[in-house]
Amino acid sequence: MKRFALMFLTLAVFSSAVCAQNDPKAKAILAEVSKKYRSYDVVKTEFSFTLDNKQAKVKETQQGTLYVKANANKYKVAMTNQDLISDGKVQWTYLKNDKEVQISNVDPSGEALNPAKIFTIYEKGFKYIYTGEQKVGAKTYEMIDLSPVDIKKSVFKVRLSIDKVTKQIANVVIFEKNGNTYTYNVKTFSPNVKVPEATFAFDTKKYPGVEVVDLR
Repeated sequence: MKRFALMFLTLAVFSSAVCAQNDPKAKAILAEVSKKYRSYDVVKTEFSFTLDNKQAKVKETQQGTLYVKANANKYKVAMTNQDLISDGKVQWTYLKNDKEVQISNVDPSGEALNPAKIFTIYEKGFKYIYTGEQKVGAKTYEMIDLSPVDIKKSVFKVRLSIDKVTKQIANVVIFEKNGNTYTYNVKTFSPNVKVPEATFAFDTKKYPGVEVVDLR
């Protein structure tokens, strides 16, 4: 499961400059999503994250809680076996069963997909197209497909499901050329929650006996 969670953090986001024309309807929807999301301070979500590869007969799902500062690269992901925490400069990966915390620098190029970017993944390096509406129960979702400008990347498509009423991303599906599909499903979305700034850092003093592995 260690490999599974780390892949969650290292999928490429394709930061090449967008040079192709985008669908005006998709652009208008995404502009509304960005405007609303960036009006928040700290967002809390309950989510499920699934890795699926039918050819390899692999399917793994984890549940977690994400706290993210909407206008800063700060986040905390709490899962059963590990926590992922960043203050925007440093990232801590706390492996609970191993009583180990790995420390690394945040990628300054901004090319890595981390939990802080899950709601803004579309903003750089993608072409996008509106593909219609999808009704699930009482809710209607606006569907948008993203494709990377750099076709050499391992990911060839990202599908967004956006709640038509709230203008919030409810589901993100990432498709890789190797057959892997990653699904990030937002179960709850709570804006402007109050959490201490210490949420976005790992204090080793609060975890006696934890082994510190500094990878910087």
